[in-house]
Amino acid sequence: MAVIVLLVAALSLFVPKAAIWVRTEWINYLLMLVMFGMGLTLKVEDFRYILSHPKYIILGCVSQFTVMPLLAFGLGILFGLDTALLAGVILVGACPGGTASNVITYLSGGDVALSVGMTSVNTVLAPVITPAITYLFLHKSVEVDAVSMFVSIIQVVIIPVVIGLCINRFLGKYTEPFVKILPMISVISICLIIMAVVSHNAEKIMSTGAVIFAVVVLHNLMGYACGFGLGKLLKLDFSKTKALSIEIGMQNSGLATSLAGTAFPDLSMATVPGAVFSVWHNISGAVLANIYNRFIWGENA
Repeated sequence: MAVIVLLVAALSLFVPKAAIWVRTEWINYLLMLVMFGMGLTLKVEDFRYILSHPKYIILGCVSQFTVMPLLAFGLGILFGLDTALLAGVILVGACPGGTASNVITYLSGGDVALSVGMTSVNTVLAPVITPAITYLFLHKSVEVDAVSMFVSIIQVVIIPVVIGLCINRFLGKYTEPFVKILPMISVISICLIIMAVVSHNAEKIMSTGAVIFAVVVLHNLMGYACGFGLGKLLKLDFSKTKALSIEIGMQNSGLATSLAGTAFPDLSMATVPGAVFSVWHNISGAVLANIYNRFIWGENA
């Protein structure tokens, strides 16, 4: 997936005419498809885990909605980002983790049940917390339509997830063949989102590419590091530490891209950080999973 995403992003950036046919209006629908797929993979057992391990879920939620927004704001100020790019970076930091974090946790040998539990709860809380965090950091520099963001998250994330969950619960035996191709559908959807954003903003990305790439890379890597450090500080076992690290570092950047277009229609560059993050965190996540699997020093540290 990392290679595919990288190739698609490069094509959209350097040959935008090849990808500009993907309309930006499609982004919400593509994200809804990904979220619907997430709902189809959820089971009642996932929620039992949440109820039986509340302290780990609370830790993941608090960490997710404090570490990444604070890092986003700090990096944005440090690098002197303009209003549009700062808004986009803040949106990435304020969003919950995405389904990619569950996949990378699985590949790294982490606690998948904890990862799914954290992602599920963070996603449910997002309609309230994401607009609130965005308003807190940005209301002095740009008009933030928190109500519009709330409605958008409900429409794009919560409703598709709930529909998918209900179908899986009551018609699970009929959806099994479809579930097997969900990873492919998710990859295609994410690639189309990247194509839409990057191709339509290629010139602007090229003009600020080095700065925004540096911010995105640092944001992501520092998120991993903070999650890992927090896990070791609280003496969690290595599988839970890996899950926490990945959950904090990987964001639902597709949602951030979608919200940027909805909440800041006059700030076209606000969609760029989410698109760049979508490319980068899939690459870094694959590398991190390999590191966590190859080295056992973390288990004995």
